[in-house]
Amino acid sequence: MRPSGSMLGMLRARRARMRGGREGSSGSPRNLGRAIRYLVRYKKEAGLAYGAVIIATLAQLTVPQLVQNIIDAVTDGLIASRVLELSGDLQGLAAQQLGITIEQLKANSQGAERALISAGGLILVFAIIRALFSFTQAYMGERASQSVSFDFRNELFAKIQRLSFSYHDRHRTGQLMIRATDDVEKVRLFIGQGLLMAVQALILMIGTLVILFLTNVRLTMIILPILPVAMILFMAFGAIARPMFETVQRKLSALNGILQENLAGIRVVKAFNREQRQQAHFDAAAEDYMNGLLRVMRLMTFLFPAIFLLANLGQALILFYGGRQIIGGSLTLGEYQKFSLYLVFIFVPVGQLGFIISQMAQAAASAGRIFEILDARQEVEDQPGARPLPPIEGRVAFEAVSFRYFGTEAPVLNQVSFVAEPGQTIALLGMTGSGKSTLINLIPRFYDPTEGRVLIDGHDLGTVKLDSLREQIGIVLQETTLFAGTIRDNIAFGRSDASLEQVTAAASAAAAHEFILEFPQGYETSVGERGASLSGGQKQRVAIARALLLDPRILILDDSTSSVDLQTEYLIQQALDRLMVGRTSFVIAQRISTVLNADQILVLDKGQIAAQGTHEQLLERSEIYAEIYHSQLVEDTELAPAGESVSLEA
Repeated sequence: MRPSGSMLGMLRARRARMRGGREGSSGSPRNLGRAIRYLVRYKKEAGLAYGAVIIATLAQLTVPQLVQNIIDAVTDGLIASRVLELSGDLQGLAAQQLGITIEQLKANSQGAERALISAGGLILVFAIIRALFSFTQAYMGERASQSVSFDFRNELFAKIQRLSFSYHDRHRTGQLMIRATDDVEKVRLFIGQGLLMAVQALILMIGTLVILFLTNVRLTMIILPILPVAMILFMAFGAIARPMFETVQRKLSALNGILQENLAGIRVVKAFNREQRQQAHFDAAAEDYMNGLLRVMRLMTFLFPAIFLLANLGQALILFYGGRQIIGGSLTLGEYQKFSLYLVFIFVPVGQLGFIISQMAQAAASAGRIFEILDARQEVEDQPGARPLPPIEGRVAFEAVSFRYFGTEAPVLNQVSFVAEPGQTIALLGMTGSGKSTLINLIPRFYDPTEGRVLIDGHDLGTVKLDSLREQIGIVLQETTLFAGTIRDNIAFGRSDASLEQVTAAASAAAAHEFILEFPQGYETSVGERGASLSGGQKQRVAIARALLLDPRILILDDSTSSVDLQTEYLIQQALDRLMVGRTSFVIAQRISTVLNADQILVLDKGQIAAQGTHEQLLERSEIYAEIYHSQLVEDTELAPAGESVSLEA
């Protein structure tokens, strides 16, 4: 049995809610592992970085042994020199007490300086080796991490570009920006620094413990119990810190969202004199973010003193028990010094673990937020087996189409059905919120219907490739968006290979050519950020020219003359009337005078088609249409003489 349309809608809504819940969940450590696996793409850089870490760390591990050799050589040489200064009988007695021969005493005395020079030279050599490979480690680690962050940012940008409108409806621009910048940087820092530091700390700690066991088992066993205590402390810190860092990142996203919105709407803020209110709003978000950071810092300020306390405890134990072994003769001064240096090699990595785990907690939280986007399901995408839409004639059919936005139960469109024949102009009228913009957004598949089907030339839009659909549709949205660049670049946005003649022809058709030539640089004039250097009407005409340059079979005009004066509207309407010939056009208009000649007028009310027909038909049988007509057109007619008078004088 096939489920009904309403049942399918409920199931889709339920799945959408479940997806939304997953998108808001915390990132797990597995996401950090996924991020680290990006290093596989850069095997050469990563291999050199980690190879350099191993060599530099091994060079570091040799130094305490060389220090022991120096101290023991100097000590033995000093003792030998003092013994050899004694008389013959006393020399023999002293040598017997020391357990060595006179020949060995002479060798120690003569070889002390040579051993000192030899060990000192080796320390210098290993220091140079360590410096060279540390540089290689840092440089290659940075190259690898920067390459990974480059991939992350490109993948995020590409995914955000592909994600459906419904995803952007649920996520603020500032939140997406912070994930592509700050979150990526936190992951990069861990991969480029923290992970290398962790590998170095692990090698240093294991190598040091092996050497200490081989040097002095009893002394090693004394400090060994301290390490599990430190590890437990770090594990507890990581478990507590990760959710705290996730919270901090969410607060940073909120702060960035407020900043982005305020900058985008700075003219509105100033126009309504709301600078102080917006400042207070930003201050509250900044304080919330700062308090979150301070909570993390309080945790870290407890961790590091605790680690130093453990390190000092270990040093005190070694000083006490090592001193007793020196007095007992089972430990030389050189061995004790070597042991002390290796002890530093244990507690320095332990101290580094605090920094590493802090970075790891931040990176794990950020990686989770990054993969939330990369793993987000596209609600509008090419279905398996989708085929390119062939060149169309422009017949558009809605079959019992219903639609509801994510997270809502009430439908915005409810069982809408109509047919637009090729070349017809379909006008959409209705109150704000009646579903006009939603209806036209279903034609280029910005959204998919919750129920029903939309067809073009008999092709179900769910079965065709998105690119092949949208390249045959020209759209001028209600909210005009221009990109930084020149006027020519913006008109040719959909066809970057268009010639200047083609751009000029589109601008002329949209009544934009004359005002463009008034600028000193003409078509090469920069429009500024979001088209700030152009008026609302000028931006609207550039947007119309951008759509017309595509020469589309289907044209969508979402209240495209709303930002222009009556005279400009008249010029644009004349151009559009010519350009709509042979195209299937959907027009949303607030003024009924612009759609009187439409082949079909759809009057929408609460998501349903309340009336449908031509102007004459609707005047006779639709009370809603007649009311709109008499309240709006009569008013325009009364104003027309004054407007014409002004126009003539101009």
